[in-house]
Amino acid sequence: MMSRRIRSFVVAIALCLGTGAGAWAQDLTALARVDAARSETRDHGAGFDLTLGLTQAVPFRVRLWDDPRRVVVDFREVDFTGLSAETMQGADAVAGVTMGRLGAGWSRMVVELTEPVLLVDAIYTGADGSAPVALNLSFTATSAPDFAARAATPGAGDPIWGRPAVREVDAPILRQDGTRPLRVVLDPGHGGIDPGAQNDGINEADLMLLFARELRDTLRRGGFEVFLTRESDDFVPLETRVAFAHDAKADLFLSLHADALAEGRATGATVYVLSDQASDAAAQKLAERHDRDNLLLGVDLHDHDDVVAGILMDLTRRETEPRTMALAQTLVDHMGRHIGPLYKKPLQQAGFSVLKAPDIPSVLIELGFLSSPGDLDNLQNDEWRARAAQSIADAIADWSQSDAAQGALIRQ
Repeated sequence: MMSRRIRSFVVAIALCLGTGAGAWAQDLTALARVDAARSETRDHGAGFDLTLGLTQAVPFRVRLWDDPRRVVVDFREVDFTGLSAETMQGADAVAGVTMGRLGAGWSRMVVELTEPVLLVDAIYTGADGSAPVALNLSFTATSAPDFAARAATPGAGDPIWGRPAVREVDAPILRQDGTRPLRVVLDPGHGGIDPGAQNDGINEADLMLLFARELRDTLRRGGFEVFLTRESDDFVPLETRVAFAHDAKADLFLSLHADALAEGRATGATVYVLSDQASDAAAQKLAERHDRDNLLLGVDLHDHDDVVAGILMDLTRRETEPRTMALAQTLVDHMGRHIGPLYKKPLQQAGFSVLKAPDIPSVLIELGFLSSPGDLDNLQNDEWRARAAQSIADAIADWSQSDAAQGALIRQ
């Protein structure tokens, strides 16, 4: 007879992957909330245990992803509010934990590993009402080859994200000529499972969503059409952000961020443009931190271009790159005049995946450093954010006029 522990595990997996019970799972709308006081990771023999206190049992799925090694737990659906990453780093094999919303109706917890492990037990306790509900996952140490052999291909069979459907190729985005409102896509960095930089309880994702909404309103008052890649605290993959800009037929794309440094006293805003060669080591590390979104989803964009596509994109970028550089310089000029001192090198280059649309002028703005007390105060100050938004709007207005005039000369 199947044991109660194994039976609980099988039912939990079936709710996510099966047909009968799985169909019922798709209709769930209520959130389970996490109980931080009953949640932890702890060493256990040659492995570790992960416990999540919950208000109710929900369908879940556990997978292993390699390179780097991670345990990925998808839920339908858990509100992780109140649970800190530090609370869940109580085991030696746990290097870090990230959690949050992944998409409508889904949540994800990603446990970064210092050593290979395998799942050996999974059980809900209290699901019958005898005690508070808790999900208990038990892992044991294994060899690197065994882990790699059992690890899933990131994205394969994923209940949330699959390969995009084949569709007709859209008409190319025509260069703006000043005869219609400029179409701007704002990209509030991070979100959901990825809060971005954090300091004193403040998340980069929350601040950037707030600023993006304020900037959107400022731009719309100036006559621009504006769209946001996310309207709430949701996780949006990097490739989806770029695809969103294409679908919106954007004339320009602005990705908004506010980083934090573990050491140093960096302050001020910085504007980045795409380049295979970073301006310096700090810019390279920043791009790697922002592209960490891909690891949370299990996608790596860096080496996916085939030869033919690469040639076509290079040809397109020959026209777009000088337009992007002009936009970045105009932003630096206006922001420097209106929001105070910028970073010591305010215009930089790095290989941000989110800037890889070859036909849309795209820049990434670091509004400041959450690790800087002064920058953090500015980012939480309504008046400072209003000045920053207006300076960006003025820069876009100036750039759009100049860009349209240069486009007219090229057409002649």
